[in-house]
Amino acid sequence: MTKVKTAGVPLAEAKKAAILIHGRGASAASILSLAQHLRLDDYALLAPEAAGGTWYPYSFMAPDQANQAALASSLGAIKTTWNQIADAGISPENILLIGFSQGACLSLEFAAQNACKFGGLIAFTGGLIGEEIQPNKYSGDFGGTQIFIGSSEKDIHVPLSRIKESETLLSRMGAKVKLLIFPDSNHTIRQEEIDWVNGNIV
Repeated sequence: MTKVKTAGVPLAEAKKAAILIHGRGASAASILSLAQHLRLDDYALLAPEAAGGTWYPYSFMAPDQANQAALASSLGAIKTTWNQIADAGISPENILLIGFSQGACLSLEFAAQNACKFGGLIAFTGGLIGEEIQPNKYSGDFGGTQIFIGSSEKDIHVPLSRIKESETLLSRMGAKVKLLIFPDSNHTIRQEEIDWVNGNIV
């Protein structure tokens, strides 16, 4: 069973919640430290932790079979966390998904497979998962949900082409997608991304 680290407002008292999903080789504690930079003071914060520090073993664009079992388990862990929030009486419109790198990919994939109107999605360097994007995997309507994707135009892990393909599909599903693409090659979260998210989503 996936461990979930919590912070912020206790879930039983909160009206809003955020699921924070860490990257490869990181931890729930590390992604929770991001909350210091985002306007999440009135949110319950829940951060599931991947076994061995990784949600799936290979690149998010590896042949589908390579990641299939681990990815299914990881998506299940996010769903369990989502259900925990829902069981506390918090509606989807008040739930945020936040991820970095592998966690950003997982957050986008989970959202697209379970599309509905929710509080927003913040993907710091990520795209939809798969050797190729398969639209038939995804269903639902985002109903105008804001989705942010920030990245380098030449990130070593996430090609810009996959980010743009993801934007197209998510927009077609009813999301309002904002891309912030930077001319550097840094695999990081930039202050400009934090500022945009704080001014527009949280």
